[in-house]
Amino acid sequence: MNTASRTLSGIATIILGAYIAFISFSDLEKSWPGLIWGITFIVIGLFILFNKKEDDIEEIKDSKK
Repeated sequence: MNTASRTLSGIATIILGAYIAFISFSDLEKSWPGLIWGITFIVIGLFILFNKKEDDIEEIKDSKK
């Protein structure tokens, strides 16, 4: 995933999670699952946004015997 698509999908996921979490605050007694899903989406979005190690390609080491 390149930088542009990683940034776009990370921000979109964070916004979706924040929206779900914000909506669940209106009736907190009945909407614990919404709050949990919102926080989960925010964490996944942050992971997508800041995961730069995914683009690195490791070299194949030759094993000469």
